[in-house]
Amino acid sequence: MSFESDKAAFREGFTVGIPSLFGIGAWGLVVGVAMIKAGLTVPQALGMTFLVFAGSAQLASLPLIVAHAPAWVIFATALVVNLRFVIFSAILAPHFAHLPWRTRAYLGYFSGDISVALFIQRFPGFGHEKGKLPYLKGLIIPNWASWQIGSVVGILLGSQVPMSWGLGFAGTLAILCIMLPLVMNKAAMAGVAVAGVVALLLVNFPYKLGLLVAVVLGMGAAMASEEWLEARASRKQDAGTQDNGDAHE
Repeated sequence: MSFESDKAAFREGFTVGIPSLFGIGAWGLVVGVAMIKAGLTVPQALGMTFLVFAGSAQLASLPLIVAHAPAWVIFATALVVNLRFVIFSAILAPHFAHLPWRTRAYLGYFSGDISVALFIQRFPGFGHEKGKLPYLKGLIIPNWASWQIGSVVGILLGSQVPMSWGLGFAGTLAILCIMLPLVMNKAAMAGVAVAGVVALLLVNFPYKLGLLVAVVLGMGAAMASEEWLEARASRKQDAGTQDNGDAHE
């Protein structure tokens, strides 16, 4: 019975994540093409996509590699760009803290932005619920496979696929179609609005630090908005209870 329920949870996660796979594959294709056009050899590009598995870090590091920047600058840039995964880890950790560290390590490697968002939408609380692990696997494994397939195709056809095809824009549209339904309430909308404005204002920050600042401020705005909305709802409820009490008197 447990095996059957795990299979059902995996299929559920896979089904939920299917609409995002086109966008992930398109981004992988763009990054694969970019690696070859930046001068990496096919083995180097394949090694990068399988080891790094982070499009934003790969794209941020390519100009530095081309410019022969010091290794520590390249690694520091990739680290800064990927600091959002620290936030993702903090979000997922309470759900899987009971698992061995090796299991948590490979789950962390396979997890991506959209996968984490879809998982939290399905399991917003930290309580014990069956199916969490297979559901996450149903999200992250196809996501990883879609990225790698797109990236490998881009690497192998890098010299044949012109950047003018606009595949990056197509990937952005596909990802937006998945992310917009996740903005489920006023607090989330406030966070998205603040993050978007800050990202635009700080777009010229070095090493894409503006993106990190936007994420942090967006999360802070969402949390503050949620607390304010809950406090307002609580005051309204208390006022309604008091009015009912006065009416009975």
